[in-house]
Amino acid sequence: MAGHPIFAALYDRMTARAEHGGLGEMRAELLARASGRTVELGAGTGANAAHYPAAVTEAVFTEPDPHMARRLREKLAAEPRSFRFEVAETGAEQLPFDDDSFDTVISTLVLCTVDDPDRTAAEIRRVLRPAGSLLLLEHVRDPDDGRLGGWQDRLESPWGWMAAGCHPNRETAATLAAAGFDVSRLSAAKLPKSPPLVRPLIRGSVKAPAG
Repeated sequence: MAGHPIFAALYDRMTARAEHGGLGEMRAELLARASGRTVELGAGTGANAAHYPAAVTEAVFTEPDPHMARRLREKLAAEPRSFRFEVAETGAEQLPFDDDSFDTVISTLVLCTVDDPDRTAAEIRRVLRPAGSLLLLEHVRDPDDGRLGGWQDRLESPWGWMAAGCHPNRETAATLAAAGFDVSRLSAAKLPKSPPLVRPLIRGSVKAPAG
């Protein structure tokens, strides 16, 4: 795919304020729960890479945008890792992995951009081992369904054009629930130092069905 070279070049600078304002701490807290063989969806330029714990034995970083993937490879190569890793240039809607092949799936600020959220949720469930963990940090449509939610709906198209296909009004918890995940332990939060349109968050760990 052609990808978004300008967006990839500017991404780290655009998100720096949020990362230093609390997003980095959210990533660290979330990824502390990762273990075993792990796949990260839409790893971007590698914002999560520094937060992988020693309990991860192997990691596959997926990223469909070739410009993001190049920067991701550079970041991963810059520091030694305690686990084996690879970068796969693939989208989340059709993961080239076997069924039940990962202990952990990581998804941070990526489900807003996938072309087919339902298919992506089904793929996450497929590749997770029974009772495996999906670690999630995603911005979503305002759950209060008030004025902000209306603006998220109205500005979906122009925002997506500016933000490499981001949909600010995705109801991700409902999508995951429809795929069979128990989302009752997800908690609401706010994306720090960010435009109101993308501030509502859900985060936490959800388990794949036991079998």
